Amino acid sequence: QVQLVESGGGLVQAGGSLTLSCAGSGRTFSSYAMGWFRQAPGKEREFVAAISWTGGSRYYGDSVKGRFTISRDNTKNTVYLQMNSLKPEDTAVYYCAAVYLGRDYLGLRDGPYDYWGQGTQVTVSS
Repeated sequence: QVQLVESGGGLVQAGGSLTLSCAGSGRTFSSYAMGWFRQAPGKEREFVAAISWTGGSRYYGDSVKGRFTISRDNTKNTVYLQMNSLKPEDTAVYYCAAVYLGRDYLGLRDGPYDYWGQGTQVTVSS
């Protein structure tokens, strides 16, 4: 069982930066690939970024490539999403998710994931 708790969301002006954190519980956190997804009102959930359980592979959605960076610190059971050059269209609830031993792009992009956090709101003002 893995519990995930996101933090770091908030209100930021366009062009600004935020770093989201996702803290996981459990001794096997390092065996889980981690993903970030987002959902804006009235829109479908969108893949943002993912990192394999080894940390050796990172993937990004097209809309965030070059602006967002995913990383993990297994000593802290935490995955991060550094978001730079934020745009109003990045406004959404951001969720982290975990999948056991995940590593390939399609699996991390499309799921399914084993565990999900409760989400954190990111609002980018123009």
